[in-house]
Amino acid sequence: MDSILERASELKQALTDFVLDAEGDLATALETYSADQLARASQSQQKDRKQQDLVVDTFLTAGQVGNKTPLELFDEGESGLSEGDRQLLSNWTRNFTGLFAIQQILPDGFELMNWLTTKTYIVKPNSSATLEDMARLKIGEIVVTRIAPVEDYWTFFSPYLQLGNLGKPKLAVAIGNFKQNHKSDLYGDAPELLEEAWKSVDRYHQDFLDFFGSDEVTLPGYQLSKKIPEFQEFLTQRRLDEAGIDSSKSLSEMAQEAGMGDEELGDVAESMGLDAQTAAKLLNNKNAVKMAAPQVDIPADLKKAEQVTVLAHPRWGQMFLTTHTQFINLLESDDWQSVKGADKLIRSYLEQSTINAFVWHRLAETYPAQLQKVLREFLQRPDFDVKADLDSLLQSNQKPLEPELPEIASVPIHLHDLFQEALAEVTKSQKPKSDKKGTKGFQRA
Repeated sequence: MDSILERASELKQALTDFVLDAEGDLATALETYSADQLARASQSQQKDRKQQDLVVDTFLTAGQVGNKTPLELFDEGESGLSEGDRQLLSNWTRNFTGLFAIQQILPDGFELMNWLTTKTYIVKPNSSATLEDMARLKIGEIVVTRIAPVEDYWTFFSPYLQLGNLGKPKLAVAIGNFKQNHKSDLYGDAPELLEEAWKSVDRYHQDFLDFFGSDEVTLPGYQLSKKIPEFQEFLTQRRLDEAGIDSSKSLSEMAQEAGMGDEELGDVAESMGLDAQTAAKLLNNKNAVKMAAPQVDIPADLKKAEQVTVLAHPRWGQMFLTTHTQFINLLESDDWQSVKGADKLIRSYLEQSTINAFVWHRLAETYPAQLQKVLREFLQRPDFDVKADLDSLLQSNQKPLEPELPEIASVPIHLHDLFQEALAEVTKSQKPKSDKKGTKGFQRA
């Protein structure tokens, strides 16, 4: 094993001990960070020691104590570190958690591909015990782990979570779980993809404004369920226009103009998981270009809701709220405590993750005095100041103050293709008739 790799192992252990043995602000920051991260995981994952260790390892470089990371505090506080040590610590600021496929098994490590970005890495365990433990892994298996750069290769910065050799449907589910549990590392090694994803959210917001004419829309659920498909068609037509595609032509006509023959079209259809009869209908249907876009369907509870308010933001995305009108009526009431179900409504706004910081800040901006009065009485905090204390209240209720990448963000082509292929496999494997009720989309494990 390389001497620098051995030193990396020693430094990693020293950094971990520095954090775990700390008191005061650093200890508090670790406790808060761990609670927030584990709250995203399932109950079984919360009890998993490897998952807990992964959270701590992520905190080493991603946590914040004031305006510094634990890694920076360690670097500043350890006077005996060599120049080589400090270079290693500097490199570790680039570490990240990924969903990796094992591409090759090497004598002293692995070649891994991050499924989120398709980037590959030579990764070496930093101890013979870890290498021996990982000897049972096979090519094609999927692991979740955190890696950090050493020199021209990387090392494991956390324990690995073994997911096994996954088919496309299960891999799609694993990616969905990863997006939920590791949002800050979604494109941890590809900032250019993250930037494009955020741009797509902003573009979607502008599309929303152009179609609905406002960043706040309130409609009965049944009307909204009709408007959403119209909005989807509007989006599809806009994208086709931007791409210079004539939606009045069938896919077959456009393919012929591009010089593609019947055999090539058949190969494309097969790759989409279509049988010959379905492919023929699709290729000759003049509406097929529009049909290729995913259909948007709102949940049944929204369809049945008396009123649904949609709030739109260029970074937070779109929030669908079924009780927003009631909450505003509560704020505007002379005696909010006389409003039926007031306590339950306020508590739900504090506890539900869908009521995010943007919703609260919007309410505070529009109804500052009313919101302050209600919260003072509800919280029994007569000195509560909506300007000074709202953010801390939101954080204490696990509401991030900064937006995380919304679900509406675009994904890289390879992930889009994977999801389509997974859906095709699931669809083909389903029996024509089943007593079981189907589910929509990719469900989390």
